[in-house]
Amino acid sequence: MQNSTIRHDWTLAEIEAIYHQPLMHLLYQAQTIHRSQFNPNEVQAASLLSIQTGSCPEDCSYCPQSVHHQTDVEPEKMMDLDAVIAAAKKAKAMGATRFCMGSAVRKPTNRQLDAIIPMIHAVKALNLETCLTTGMLTETQAARLKVAELDYYNHNLDTSPEYYPEIITTRTYEDRLDTLATVQKAGLKVCCGGILGLGESLADRLSFLQQLTQLNPHPQSVPINQLIPTEGTPLANQEAVDPIEFVRVVATARILMPGAYIRLSGWRKVLSSETQTLCFFAGANSIFIGETLLTRKNSLPEEDQVLFNKLGLQLEMSPKYTEDVHRSIPTPITLSATTVS
Repeated sequence: MQNSTIRHDWTLAEIEAIYHQPLMHLLYQAQTIHRSQFNPNEVQAASLLSIQTGSCPEDCSYCPQSVHHQTDVEPEKMMDLDAVIAAAKKAKAMGATRFCMGSAVRKPTNRQLDAIIPMIHAVKALNLETCLTTGMLTETQAARLKVAELDYYNHNLDTSPEYYPEIITTRTYEDRLDTLATVQKAGLKVCCGGILGLGESLADRLSFLQQLTQLNPHPQSVPINQLIPTEGTPLANQEAVDPIEFVRVVATARILMPGAYIRLSGWRKVLSSETQTLCFFAGANSIFIGETLLTRKNSLPEEDQVLFNKLGLQLEMSPKYTEDVHRSIPTPITLSATTVS
């Protein structure tokens, strides 16, 4: 293989060619690139806590916290500082190195940030990386979070720009991109991914990946979710994504964004051990740990440990994201099925 650098100009045709390779070749390339950037036997553990739950004014079709849907989620006001600290300590004891906090709002008020910033300070004091998701931000708010030493801001694109209006109508794709630009301008690291299984086409999935690669720098963290169908939401009856298609998306993401943490996020609880194993081989190197992800159930810690023991994986003790965009990276060389004997 030749060597190259991180790219932001991937075309859809190139991404499609990578995705459609024979699976063994795709996995080999993804694993080779993964090994050039990370220890292949280490996985980062993150924990996600809902610090303010429900009554969100957005109409995201997949979300049980939307005020537009009748679900089993009961609204809860902002958690107090002591409760957040207790949750962060528990997460650290389980092996988490990053603690993520989510607030179900369209955009935070300054008063809400006044309550959140002490949480960031307290979690940082535990020697944990911090991540926050709380909707759209102004430049002033992003600057406040940077001063507070927030490490990551999460703002997912969810799907392709073409399919996005089918899923959300209360904000635009441009709103999402503007917030990401604001976050990057402030000097915060970006956590940005999406959800598979919303009824999107393969073309949408590849377009979504292209959008991620056009961010400069690439998102340092890329959560790949599978929809958790929830009764009361418009997508309650969606079928699960084919496991091999899910693995192909993970592998393609690894090839396109070599230095990013690729996280198996929502719906990991129902992924088989075999599917998760293929995802780790394809370059996934981050998971959410803990029994709950925001308002939904997650894999049990003991289940994760059994799988890790089988695979010889261990939790990463400290983050290793590479900022050097000139680091040598193997260049993907796509092969058609007819040229593979």
